Amino acid sequence: MPRSISTADGRSALEAVRIASASSAVPARTDLATAVRYLLQLLAEKAPGHSVEVRVPPFGAVQVVEGPRHTRGTPPNVVEMEPLTWIALATGQQEWMDATAAGRISASGVRADVSDLLPLRP
Repeated sequence: MPRSISTADGRSALEAVRIASASSAVPARTDLATAVRYLLQLLAEKAPGHSVEVRVPPFGAVQVVEGPRHTRGTPPNVVEMEPLTWIALATGQQEWMDATAAGRISASGVRADVSDLLPLRP
């Protein structure tokens, strides 16, 4: 089991990413990784389960939402996006439908729409 990211560390990383993005700079990789993993951790806490896999390469993935458990191969319900898209969705800076329409989210499976779980409250 991965180590848990503290609220203070998660919020600090989110703030560093926000500041870098606001100035059109590229966020530090460690801040980006911590922010993504922290938000994935919050999602897993909010919607425990194993029926949907949310992937944010290269930093992490979690299985969430109650339902049929997946054990082998590619899960039937997968959501994948880039780190900055995930952060924007999870913090309420972008809407699911807008990101989907812009092609920033790859979602497959009948349970892959996790928009009702967002935004999170970091």
